[in-house]
Amino acid sequence: MDDLDQYDAIGLGELVNAGKITPVELLDRAIARTEAVDPKINAVVLKHYDVARRQIAETPPSGPFAGVPFLLKDLGAYLKDTVTTEGSRAFANAVADHDSTVPRRAKAAGMVVFGKTASPEFGLTTSTESKLWGATRNPWNLERVAGGSSGGAGAAVAARILPIAHASDGGGSIRIPAACCGLFGLKPSRGRVPADEARSVGWNGLSTLHAVSISVRDSAALLDAWAGPEPGDSVTPPPPAQGSFLDATRRGPGALRIALIDTALNGAELHPDCRAALTDVARLCESLGHTVEPAAYDLSAEALGDAMIIGMGADLASRLDRRAAELGRPITTEDVEMVTLFMIERGRAVSAKAYVEARRVFDLAAAHVARLHQRFDVILSPTLAQPPGPLGRLGLSPENVGDYARAIAAFSPYTALQNQIGVPSMSVPLVWNAEGLPIGMMFSAPFGAEELLFSLAAQLEQARPWKDRLPPVCA
Repeated sequence: MDDLDQYDAIGLGELVNAGKITPVELLDRAIARTEAVDPKINAVVLKHYDVARRQIAETPPSGPFAGVPFLLKDLGAYLKDTVTTEGSRAFANAVADHDSTVPRRAKAAGMVVFGKTASPEFGLTTSTESKLWGATRNPWNLERVAGGSSGGAGAAVAARILPIAHASDGGGSIRIPAACCGLFGLKPSRGRVPADEARSVGWNGLSTLHAVSISVRDSAALLDAWAGPEPGDSVTPPPPAQGSFLDATRRGPGALRIALIDTALNGAELHPDCRAALTDVARLCESLGHTVEPAAYDLSAEALGDAMIIGMGADLASRLDRRAAELGRPITTEDVEMVTLFMIERGRAVSAKAYVEARRVFDLAAAHVARLHQRFDVILSPTLAQPPGPLGRLGLSPENVGDYARAIAAFSPYTALQNQIGVPSMSVPLVWNAEGLPIGMMFSAPFGAEELLFSLAAQLEQARPWKDRLPPVCA
């Protein structure tokens, strides 16, 4: 560790823009940190060091994140002439012929892309474990999960390889690793950040893109750099009402009406550590002038879960059938893992009527939550029902699929709803338990209300700072 660890990404960009450090020096430092710490955590699975050096030489970085080293998730982000595997053996040699929106806009903001972080196969589970890359380990406890599916990003940022990294979220995959790794993670509204080739409604509208970070302002400034539609995007949230998302972090949120929802839709038991953290954070919110009241959803976990599987399965089946055509052979268990193959088979059986009905389930849920937001500005719940658990239970090639399904339902029953209805949601690292593991708290807002969440997050960050808490792997 060194003195630069006190800087977030905006801080590093300011140093570069002031001529106090060069992009090459920052890149060399990030590479050295990767080589030193990544053997312990297995977070950076594709290294593009030469690509990064060429980027600096050919186009000297400028902008708010000038020279800031950056990692893409190895899922759904494409950097020209490099491989994106999607965490799958089926795409182990898939070389991109273009830059997709996220890396293109990241580089325009001054970031220097030097690698990609681990994801489970197609982001299908809540721990970053795969047959292709192995297990990513939590920097707070190397025997515990780092979360998924952006666990590589979470582990890399927690270990201070860099202060912010690309992540994506189709059922909690930004917020879950943020909670597991003691980071800030905001899932934007549906369509806020475009995916590749106008795919802003991947997984039937569930998936969206952003980042995990050590500071709130980094997340806000990056969303300013990334937000805005690409040609063909069908869903576009309204722009910030007052200036920028970064501006929102400089404003107080006012006195908010906060709904506290502790009961998971599927009835999963809330771990005592998570319940204690929820109570603690509710009291913190009250001390800041907000009103916190108990509330509950009136929604069917079964209906929402079935609709989610329909959308994910159909999307995955379409994608893997296209890949089979590219390879000139069928996709087999030599290419994908057990749960993935199950999802593909389910997706191939989905009828057009079932797909439309799944969309209707989401829309009805969105209307229900919107009515709740007529009474409350923000909804508070735990990000996870349990602290980060042991590795080996949530991989996509389990010995028993039933045990896997029960384990994933018990671990993360709170986060998928916000994907299903398309609203912004964030995990904030405000509590650590007696074992030294972070416990994330989740705040969700109406569609398009990222400004409100950033304002609240900045207030919480000031009241209970977390940036300088470092995991044991950093010692």
